[in-house]
Amino acid sequence: MKHENFLRENNARHFWHPMAHPSEMLENPPMIITKAENTEVQNVDGHTMLDAVGGLWNVNLGYSCEPIKKAINDQLNTMPYCNTFRGITNDKAIELSYKLKEWFYADGMEKVFFTQGGSDSIDTAMRLVRQFWKVKGMNDRVKFIALSKGYHGTHYGGASLCGDPRFRRNYEPGVPGIFHIPAPYTYRNPFNEENPEILSEKCIQSLEALISSQGSDTIAAFVMEPIVGSGGVIVPHESFMRKIREICDKYGILLIADEVICAFGRTGEWTGSRLWGVKPDIMTIAKALTGGYFPMGATLMSGEISDAIEKNNDALGMLGHGYTNSGNPVGAAAALAALEETNKLNLATNAKSRGAELLLGLNKLKTKYRVIGDVRGKGLMAAIEIVEDQETKKPANKDLVSKIYKTVCEEGVLVRASGNNFIISPSLIITKEHVNKIVSALDKGFSII
Repeated sequence: MKHENFLRENNARHFWHPMAHPSEMLENPPMIITKAENTEVQNVDGHTMLDAVGGLWNVNLGYSCEPIKKAINDQLNTMPYCNTFRGITNDKAIELSYKLKEWFYADGMEKVFFTQGGSDSIDTAMRLVRQFWKVKGMNDRVKFIALSKGYHGTHYGGASLCGDPRFRRNYEPGVPGIFHIPAPYTYRNPFNEENPEILSEKCIQSLEALISSQGSDTIAAFVMEPIVGSGGVIVPHESFMRKIREICDKYGILLIADEVICAFGRTGEWTGSRLWGVKPDIMTIAKALTGGYFPMGATLMSGEISDAIEKNNDALGMLGHGYTNSGNPVGAAAALAALEETNKLNLATNAKSRGAELLLGLNKLKTKYRVIGDVRGKGLMAAIEIVEDQETKKPANKDLVSKIYKTVCEEGVLVRASGNNFIISPSLIITKEHVNKIVSALDKGFSII
């Protein structure tokens, strides 16, 4: 049997795919990708597509970044593994911790805890927050507040924070003491408010009301993505995150910025928090940390957090937490190379320029096709919300979305279909020509309706 036939025969038969129904994957087998180069991927049939998903928000430097590949190969030959549990460390983890402190100094971050990915980073943040308040003698501060459209991973803590019930309902009950406020989503919100600044204020009022009803001295932290990613690329008004910071300061609540998607230039700034002029207490990172070449993440914290725990000399200061691959030397080597390339190529600036071109093109499509209800974006993260009609805003059904998606792929561009949204998050090295290709393929896709 030819290898390609073997792949087709066994596709989706022996492992379950994330974020999909197993029976659906058997009925409609997933696309088999067998090769990736620069900004393109190729499927098992030899069809090449521009990857406008950027892996999964993480392949910022494309698939052919030789410095990262070399760093990984060199480290595999030198030392493929070293744990960092008490009493042991490794050179690459030390170097990376120093580099990350430099990188996130402008965000107020001073210490780092290495994880294996974004979900790990969020759960680590939640645990450190609970530990911080115990060290401070404020044991009642155990609750968390998040946004109704936010996404924070799939571990029990992070999944409980997720505002979309799709990520919670089959696994509930989740972590107790987690509450949500409306997201600043101008296209759909409980206030029927389309003005982003007014909507921002209404969401802030909801936050204050929730804090009041729960008791401000019971709230441990507010958790948010600077720009909601997987929930549909919801870009808040520029005042929103700053006002959240002000409310947190007012009531002594910590602010966790989930930067797993936003960090390292995707928004057009090096971090989403920096984009809005906010310094959080804790930041979570992953995805583009290694450019997608190795699974790795980190939780970063301010001096206030780290000082409180470091200066505690009893059992409450003990970090009873960690992962087999915390500070993995291969991952750290990959991250060091990725950071150097990211900085050298000034990816944030390119994301800002290409993102503006992309948003302009998508908005032109919106005026052309009535099934495009909304277009949202900042930097190189964008979404098209597909509806049956612009007047009713009724979400498009799966068959319609699939039909458009298939045509876009046939035109040589891979986008991500999420519910009734197309998510667009290409590598940050793309050119204006790549942007034009994305818009052209989408134009062709919508033209078949």
